Amino acid sequence: MDRSTAAQSTGPVGSDRVLAVLKELARHPDGVGLEELTRVIASPKPTVHRALQSLRRAGLAQQDTRGHYLLGDEFLRMAFAHHEARPDHVRVRPALEALAERFGETVHYAVLDGHEVVYRAKVDPPTGAVRLTSTVGGRNPAHATGVGKLLLAHELRTTEDVEAWIGDAPLERRTPRTRHTAAELHEEFEAVRERGYALDDQENEPGVNCLALPVYAVSATAPSGAVSVSALTYRTPLSALIEAYDEIRSLLGPLGAPLR
Repeated sequence: MDRSTAAQSTGPVGSDRVLAVLKELARHPDGVGLEELTRVIASPKPTVHRALQSLRRAGLAQQDTRGHYLLGDEFLRMAFAHHEARPDHVRVRPALEALAERFGETVHYAVLDGHEVVYRAKVDPPTGAVRLTSTVGGRNPAHATGVGKLLLAHELRTTEDVEAWIGDAPLERRTPRTRHTAAELHEEFEAVRERGYALDDQENEPGVNCLALPVYAVSATAPSGAVSVSALTYRTPLSALIEAYDEIRSLLGPLGAPLR
C-alpha cells in the first residue's frame, strides 16, 4: 500500500466524509478545488466528489466558474437565520454556567462599545461563594478590565492605534494598578496577543482579579466578545486562574477558537 492509499484508508467514511467536506469548504470562502479537497480530507477523489454532489443537491455547496467548490447559498441562509434567532449571549451561556460551577466564581460575557465594555451575560457561582456586584447591561472602562483589554488587543495593533483610541482625554485610573498610558497599554496588548488571554490584576476593582478569553460567536476570525472568570483575590489568586487557562479554554469549546 503506497502513502496515498494509506492516507486515504484513514480518512472519514460515509456521512462523516460529507461533514468533513462541508467543514473544509467553510475554510475557503474563495472556493477550493477538488484536488486540494481530496488531499485534505484524505479520501479517494471519486468519494469526495460524491460527497460534493450530495451537498450541491441539498444547496449546501456550489461550484463557481473556475470549477472550485464553496459553501452554497442555502447553507448561508440557514446559518444566518439560525444566528439571528440565537443572540450571542444565549450561545455562550452554557459555557458560562460550566465555568461558574467548575471554579465557584462569577463569569461574565462582555462586548466592546467604544471606550467601555458592556456585560451581556453574567453567571454567579451556584452556591457558597461571594458574588460580585456587576450587572447585565452594566459598563466598565475597557482599558481597566480583562475583557476590555482582550478585545482592544485585537483592534489596536500599534502604539499609534492606541494613542488615537485614547484621544485627548486621559484615561481613568481606577486603581493604582490600572494601566492608563498608551505605552503601558500597547505593551499589555502585545502580551495579550502573544499568550492568547488577558488579565485584570486588581486594575478595575481592588481585591478582584480575572482572566479573559476571546469568544468567536459571530465572526470566524475576529472575537465578538470575551469571557472572563472573575475572582476575589484572597480566595482565587491570579496565579490559580493562569494555571487553569487550558481548562477554561477547554470549557469554552468551539466558541473559544477562531476558524482556521
